[in-house]
Amino acid sequence: MPTSMVEEVDDLLDTAEAALLECPSCGSAHVAQVLGDNGGISYVCTACGHSWS
Repeated sequence: MPTSMVEEVDDLLDTAEAALLECPSCGSAHVAQVLGDNGGISYVCTACGHSWS
């Protein structure tokens, strides 16, 4: 159980972020967040290899 309100909010954000990261190609939740070109954030599905930003 979180010991502070900040930890509880962090836990909720982690859960929401994980729910949003699904591969648009295969629907897998096995997604890695990577540093993209020009410092942007990109994602790669570790199940099928699809990448997007």
